[in-house]
Amino acid sequence: MTVLRVVCWLWPPMTDTYRSKFNATHVNTLRNMVERHYSDPHEVVCITNMPDGIDERVRIVPLWDEFADVYSPHGNNQPACYRRVRAFSREMADIIGPRFVSVDLDCVIVDDMRPLWNRKEDFVIYNYPMRTTPYNGSMWMMNAGARHHVFEDFKPDVSPIKAKKAGFRGSDQAWFCYALGPNEATWNYKSGVVAWRSDLKCRDYKLPEHSRIVFFHGLVDPWDAEARKRAPWVEEHYR
Repeated sequence: MTVLRVVCWLWPPMTDTYRSKFNATHVNTLRNMVERHYSDPHEVVCITNMPDGIDERVRIVPLWDEFADVYSPHGNNQPACYRRVRAFSREMADIIGPRFVSVDLDCVIVDDMRPLWNRKEDFVIYNYPMRTTPYNGSMWMMNAGARHHVFEDFKPDVSPIKAKKAGFRGSDQAWFCYALGPNEATWNYKSGVVAWRSDLKCRDYKLPEHSRIVFFHGLVDPWDAEARKRAPWVEEHYR
């Protein structure tokens, strides 16, 4: 059986005004959640220039500088994750592994991930319920190099503007939407991929029974006291 690499990313924010501050504790918590909820062969990988404090069971891949200085066209205080575009290059088979899933750190895994991560398509991405941005960079899974044009076609001075003019929101995820087109395999709410801000707010933050992973887009993170106050299940699962 192929070993699935579960990839996360950690680097300092480009500006002091960015809403979330990530650190090694969040990487280690993700590793723990993966260990509890994915029983098939796997390896947790962190692509980072901040390795101090990360659990030794997490394999460190040194973060590259490529696209590090590309800012979001939506404003310099907005997230800019263009370094992740290189993950679509063919060379990731040697750097990360032949099959991997990229997962944002601001998530809570609450149930068995095998139905999501054992799918056989060469590429799957989270379908977030926004009319103008159908794909969300919080989670995607691929055979390394399967969509290499996403990397090879990216031009730092041009591509972010193209994606914005096409109506897509975000930094790298906007480019993903532009470059991939409309017909990729996806996960969504019905699959058990749940958004704190859009899916749970209207439910008084009660966790749907079919949930497998919850992503915290926006101002609230799972380690915040506000999240734990509104939803006791966060403390139960985020550890």
